[in-house]
Amino acid sequence: MPVSRRDLMKCLGGIAAGAIALPLAMPAISRAASKVTFTTSWVPEGPNLFAYVARDKGFWKNVGLDVSVARGSGSGAAAQAVSAGTFDFGMAATPTVIVQAAKKLPITCIGQINYDALMGVGVLADSPITSPKQLEGKKVGASVTSGEYPFLPLYAEKAGFDLDKVEIVQIDGKVRERSLMEKQVDAASAFATSTIPSLVPLGTDVRFMLFSSAGIQFYGQSLTTQPGRLEKDPQLCEAFVQGAMEAIRFTMTDFDEAVDIFLNANSEVAISSTGEEYARVGLGLTNLTNLVPEVKEHGLGYADPAKVETMLDLVLKYAVGDGATRPDGEALFTNGFAGKIKLSEQELATAEKSAEAYRKYVN
Repeated sequence: MPVSRRDLMKCLGGIAAGAIALPLAMPAISRAASKVTFTTSWVPEGPNLFAYVARDKGFWKNVGLDVSVARGSGSGAAAQAVSAGTFDFGMAATPTVIVQAAKKLPITCIGQINYDALMGVGVLADSPITSPKQLEGKKVGASVTSGEYPFLPLYAEKAGFDLDKVEIVQIDGKVRERSLMEKQVDAASAFATSTIPSLVPLGTDVRFMLFSSAGIQFYGQSLTTQPGRLEKDPQLCEAFVQGAMEAIRFTMTDFDEAVDIFLNANSEVAISSTGEEYARVGLGLTNLTNLVPEVKEHGLGYADPAKVETMLDLVLKYAVGDGATRPDGEALFTNGFAGKIKLSEQELATAEKSAEAYRKYVN
């Protein structure tokens, strides 16, 4: 039957009234995510694998962020870019951040990504060198621009060998691994997180004598931003840190899927015949550094204030030139966003099991 205009209006009025009476039935209005820029400290590898997981698994999206991830060209460059405001957030080797802060660059650490820089001296697995003392009389390849290089004298002092009796061979960082593999040098000073994943997939087993084994404690990588951003928008900083820490927990407890996400995000790694093993070894070593009391007792991202002060002293003494100013540890490192994500006992057990296979490369 035909419907009159009056009946139609009455019907529509009833629908409108029902809509008013049931506000939960109204469609939600989506809010655009905040766009954020982030730079890693180096090419895609184990220590920055979490960033691709945080972006592509949705951990940053879940806290309202749309994060673009740019690959870095070194911790120094990354720290400077963040300080200059080129990027909202970044990551950099913790000793390098301290160096930049001592030069009065505006930068602050808002969460720890991993807890051992894995600085050390690497040798081939079948090398007769089994202790630092045996480096005396040997050739050690090193690059003056590498972050661990300034601390070689301290390592020699702590590990009990005479550095003057070691022949330091200056090598460009780009060919350092090849020099070790081809036995042009007996050992190489480097970061294990870069050297081991590069060589092991090629069938060259290596092992590292770590600076940390001699009592030299340096954190690995830190999340960074400008102090002004921290003061102006702490909620944004907190959201960024929490998304990152959720991703780190995922990489520790869902190892295989984390590697798959990383490879899907970095086709140049995935298409390489050694790419998957490169990613797995890099992540395994990185996860190994996170199985520490800071994480177990305080949660992901926490920086021990006492260790911070020790790192400040060592960096000022060995890695910074004259005229540098010792940064305020409390101002440079904040735990305001740390510790909100903790691993359960079961998650820790899972993480320890998946990382155990990579312990053989470091001692």
